[in-house]
Amino acid sequence: MSESPPLAEAPPRRRARTTGSLSRRMILIAAAWIGLLLLGGGYALDKVLRDAVTRNFDQNMSYIMKSLLVSAYIDPDGEVAFSRNATADQQFLEPNSGLYWQVSAPRQPIGEAFASRSLWDRRLAYGADHDDRSEHVYDSTQFPDEKLRIVERDVQLPGSDVHWRFQVAQARTGLDAQIAILRRTLVRSFLLLGLGLIVLAALQTFYGLRPLRRVREEIARMRAGQSSRVSSAMPIEVAPMVEELNALIEHNERQAEEARRHAGNLAHALKTPLTVIMNAATAQADDLADTVIREARTMRRQVDHHLARARAVGRRGSAHSRADVWPSLESVERAVARLYRHVRIDVTGPKDLQVHVERQDLDEMLGNLIENAAKYGGGSVFVTVAAQAGFVELMIEDDGTGIPEEDRVRIFDRGVRLDTGKPGTGLGLAIVRDVAEIYGGTVSLEESEDLGGLLVRLRLPAAN
Repeated sequence: MSESPPLAEAPPRRRARTTGSLSRRMILIAAAWIGLLLLGGGYALDKVLRDAVTRNFDQNMSYIMKSLLVSAYIDPDGEVAFSRNATADQQFLEPNSGLYWQVSAPRQPIGEAFASRSLWDRRLAYGADHDDRSEHVYDSTQFPDEKLRIVERDVQLPGSDVHWRFQVAQARTGLDAQIAILRRTLVRSFLLLGLGLIVLAALQTFYGLRPLRRVREEIARMRAGQSSRVSSAMPIEVAPMVEELNALIEHNERQAEEARRHAGNLAHALKTPLTVIMNAATAQADDLADTVIREARTMRRQVDHHLARARAVGRRGSAHSRADVWPSLESVERAVARLYRHVRIDVTGPKDLQVHVERQDLDEMLGNLIENAAKYGGGSVFVTVAAQAGFVELMIEDDGTGIPEEDRVRIFDRGVRLDTGKPGTGLGLAIVRDVAEIYGGTVSLEESEDLGGLLVRLRLPAAN
């Protein structure tokens, strides 16, 4: 008992080339943009808050400065004194409290400056290289263990020719602590906001790309034979792609159906000649050779016809198929003129027209029509090219006897020939009709008014 051959394994699926994850790319772009905005916004907000806290700190010292200036006067000894209890603040009385004031003169030794008790044995530096007629605020590190914020102003008191410098200083400890708290709160808030925005961007990406995953699932269902089209409702942005995909599937199905029909027609067309040959061979008929030659010619005609249709169907799927009409006409004219030297062929019309047809198929159609006109005409062939409403129309006229109106439909059938006295297969017009229809064109037969013979009107979709 012979063993059955093993089933061939399905070829492995070829993975498509990828350029990375679209979701990851969108999330990274969103995260980078969110981070950039938060950094810029955080820096700006930090500066605004820091300036606001510092300005409030400086205004408090400025208020103390104005209180000192309002209450200051020159005593009988020529020294500065205060008429009110402007310096009675407890911090001015407590040594190293962090709040200080000092009054000094340009030629006065720094150690003899009039200062608050809180300075104890320290004195604020006096810069004589500038004149502060208005308040001047700055930071100072003159005390190694304490950073200061100082506001100073030069004032000439009534009854004195000396410009006295009033200084109010306060330790930056409280100011820096407030700024640190604001920054810590700001950083935490922005980190939480950034994390929330990134999570939101991820959710948006996941939800936004969900229709693409649905399309993939629908395609998988079609490949598994569970459906034939992508039928789920899609968003407006994805719907055109789905429509094009369904159109492509329909186009492929139509091509496959045409291929099956052509194969069936070809098998049916070859069945009769093969049966005739088999019967003649079985009966050992005397005219076996003639029968084989006759039936072989019939089979060759059928094969040529179906091959022409198959080529046209295979090339029709390219949306970029286009051919220049005039070069094709010139090429066919030269070829026909060599075969029928007594025939005059005239061509007229625009030379820049193009059609949505492969050049090989255009040459085959024009070759069949012009050769028929030269073969069955009286010696003159006239070809006119014109553009009409999205089509290119080619009219081939001859001065022959023409074709009766009752035979103009039947002549397109395969193998039909009205003039059997001349060589041919009877497939020329049938091939032209089938190929033209495959590309969305038409072909019709009429009577030529100018030459009196046959007029063949071929219309093909224009490409320009």
